[in-house]
Amino acid sequence: MRVLSSSPKQTSAALRRSLVRSLLVIFAAVMVIVTSMVLAALNRVGEHANRLDDDRSRETTIGALQTFRGHLGATLNDYAAWDDANRFIYDPEGMGWVISNFGEMTVNSNLFDAAVLLDANGRALMTYENGVPANWTTRSYFDTSFEALFKKVRDATPETTPEANAFIRTERGIAAIAIGLVRQKSGHVDHEAPARRYVVLLRHLRENDIRSMAGTYVVDGLRLVDVATKQSQDVEIRDANGQPVGALTWTSRLPGSASLAQVQPLVVGAIAMVAIYFILLFVSGSRLLRQIKAEEAAAVELSRIDALSGLSNRFGLFANLRQLVSRAEKDGDDVLLLYLDLDGFKEVNDAYGHGTGDNLIRGVSAGLSALIGKEATIARVGGDEFAIAMNTRSHAVIVPELCERILGFFGAPFAIGERVAVVGCSIGIAVSARGTVSGEELLRRADMAMYRSKEAGRGRWTAYAPDMDAAREERNQLEIDLKQAIENSEIGVVYQPVVDARYGRMVSVEALARWNRPGHGPVSPEIFIGVAEQTGMIDQLGLSVLRTACRAVRQWPDLRLAVNISPGQFRDPAFADHVAATFGDLGVDPDRITLEMTESYFIRNPARALAAIDSLKAIGVKIALDDFGSGFSSVGYLRQFGFDRMKIDQSLVATVAEGGSAVDLLQATVALARALDIPVTAEGVETEDQAKILRLSGCDELQGYFFGRPMPADAIGRMVMEQRDVRL
Repeated sequence: MRVLSSSPKQTSAALRRSLVRSLLVIFAAVMVIVTSMVLAALNRVGEHANRLDDDRSRETTIGALQTFRGHLGATLNDYAAWDDANRFIYDPEGMGWVISNFGEMTVNSNLFDAAVLLDANGRALMTYENGVPANWTTRSYFDTSFEALFKKVRDATPETTPEANAFIRTERGIAAIAIGLVRQKSGHVDHEAPARRYVVLLRHLRENDIRSMAGTYVVDGLRLVDVATKQSQDVEIRDANGQPVGALTWTSRLPGSASLAQVQPLVVGAIAMVAIYFILLFVSGSRLLRQIKAEEAAAVELSRIDALSGLSNRFGLFANLRQLVSRAEKDGDDVLLLYLDLDGFKEVNDAYGHGTGDNLIRGVSAGLSALIGKEATIARVGGDEFAIAMNTRSHAVIVPELCERILGFFGAPFAIGERVAVVGCSIGIAVSARGTVSGEELLRRADMAMYRSKEAGRGRWTAYAPDMDAAREERNQLEIDLKQAIENSEIGVVYQPVVDARYGRMVSVEALARWNRPGHGPVSPEIFIGVAEQTGMIDQLGLSVLRTACRAVRQWPDLRLAVNISPGQFRDPAFADHVAATFGDLGVDPDRITLEMTESYFIRNPARALAAIDSLKAIGVKIALDDFGSGFSSVGYLRQFGFDRMKIDQSLVATVAEGGSAVDLLQATVALARALDIPVTAEGVETEDQAKILRLSGCDELQGYFFGRPMPADAIGRMVMEQRDVRL
């Protein structure tokens, strides 16, 4: 049998065909694999781009919600930490002012659409919505998170800010809510916890707000959805208890899918176009990243803008200061900072209300922007405080000219609708030479210089000097030492005799506070009492002096006691209760006690002063008008307030020995008091001639160095014993 074999040419051809087929298969397989890998990669890239865009939308939506809630929190701070609000809200007669400046501000306002005033127990004292009184209660209108938020504010410690804000569900939908304790602008709280008042501001999250967010933050189809229907990517809106009350969703733009749809036909048609696709994808992705960065930068920039003035806010100022300091370090420039505080802005708010004040802030902001130009950063730092910062190499030349231009700008009145407002400006200057001083320190120095301008008379500019730090440090240390002295009962009390004008017999003593500061010696009462009034320690100091004096007067049953009262104590609604408790604890007859106060407080707050006097007189204590003749000295308020005694100021007494008009004025003053049936005490008697003239003029009691200087309690006790011996 014959065996057939293939020829070498046939074998070679078969091998070539097999090789070609194998190569074709391999090439096809490679093409399929590469195409599949490319398509898979493209799909993954597209999905990643979609997720990236959704993540961007999510972050910007979160930022929009935080900004919405943060704006309400900033508004609350302006309204709660406000000296006028602190004055009127705690005033029983101040509800009209509260309604005008809080309730009626809720109509057509882009700041808040509801305002509630609560007492310490959460009871509503005023509830306004959209400019009219509301008929709902906080318990019925808000969800349960309101109680937690209110408790957080009410239980705030002195180290924490007594304010809080969150989202909440109401009968009308979802809203941002902010609650704050009404207090002074400085942060000092005048009232004990049971008497405190709290402001609640509410701004509902409405469709137009959401549309505004969508436009500002470039989020397509942004809308509010119910928690039950939300998707995993949506942004939850949570209340103060952390419970979801709603969610924001949006329409995904799917930029990755759009890019993939454009290039996919080219990839399927020819694998060679894969490279082109990657180039296009790279370009598209780069553009998307640039867009995301631009949108994020816009969101950051928006968070640094003050909503009322359109200028940079405090955060924006700090960011710009860091840039200016960094540039100064590199270029050898100086950083110049001007800190402005408006003089008289409070009076404009008092006279015309918050709305006019806001318009004035806008006018000032626009004027400063036009005056300064774009070469500097202008910021609204606080309610009526502004800052101007710039890099310069010639601040010694720029500062006087720039400050005079600014003061000149404020020299003209501002027209606000049909009203005309006149405000001034106090300026503080600080310089960071070649960027050696940080922005935070620069702002502190400028603020300190600004307060020096205010102390010097306002309407001027002052440059920072190192001795300001020493003065501030000394003042701070004085406050610390005074606080310790009050807490440790180191404030002493001395007593000055008051004698009967006719017989020269001691009938009363005036208690006077004295402080021997360790390491410094005696401190003038004008200094440490002034510090106590400014820092809120006057209540504790005044009651301490009253208790000490009451203990002493129990040993002198024949004498009456007079104690000076500061306006700071008099403004405390609970002052009469504290006085009554002191008398009760020490067993002192209130009829023997006279509280002396100056006329300045009666002039500024006649209604409140009259209510306070009535409360004190109900206890049985007497009220004396001190230093009569040194100030306004109105006959009207002498009749209105029904003082139990008038004390003639020593400035009238000092000149009576010269005769002439001084004696006539004295006699007219005494005659006025007699006509009103008010006993008269003359202060500052230093000579026998003065005593005779005062006695003949009709004064019934005399006080001064001629009869005795302020002395310790034991010295008064010896005088009492000597006086008893003489009578026996």
